Amino acid sequence: MKKLFLVFFSMVAIGALIQSCSDSKTYAEMLEDERRAIGDYINKHNIQVISVEEFEKDTITRCWPDYPDKNEYVLFSNGVYMQIVNRGEGDMIKNRDEVLVRFLEYDIINKDTTVASNYNLDGRVDSFYYTEDGSSAGGKFVDSWLKYVYEYYYGTATTTVPSGWLLPIRYIKDRARVKLIIPSKMGHAYASQAVYPYFYDIRRYQIR
Repeated sequence: MKKLFLVFFSMVAIGALIQSCSDSKTYAEMLEDERRAIGDYINKHNIQVISVEEFEKDTITRCWPDYPDKNEYVLFSNGVYMQIVNRGEGDMIKNRDEVLVRFLEYDIINKDTTVASNYNLDGRVDSFYYTEDGSSAGGKFVDSWLKYVYEYYYGTATTTVPSGWLLPIRYIKDRARVKLIIPSKMGHAYASQAVYPYFYDIRRYQIR
């Protein structure tokens, strides 16, 4: 518990530093930092980027374990990169379904896993209600460690699920695993404020 509190206080200190740095940079400069950080992450992890047109021929992103020599992500027009590791099985997620999520969140700017991750927390799983309205999709958290961390320590989180989390839903089924690189504009409130991109290994989208 002591270690967890130390990590939390470190996040607060980093947040203060971010705010200080953001005061001296223009939004355009912060966007350029974000773009460069995403590019560096892609190069470091040998990610092969494919187009939406190529992806939609079979909706497969070739990667481990089925394709050990591949690490494909599809790049969407909103800047989100997506890799479907396991499409899941059974039902697809439908309007008004409650979805449970186990995930790892990685801060691409600071190059570290954040304590908002819930994949290794006993008794903690984020959940949200998924909604569809025509061509648009939305999500509202029911219970969320991610929301708690960012709201309590930064005062920026809302009940709204990051838009980037919703993008894979039309391609997957129950108990799918998906990896995402989400730019600030498609992320949670803190990501948008700090102009920070995050990597997510969403280890399970599960219908309750």
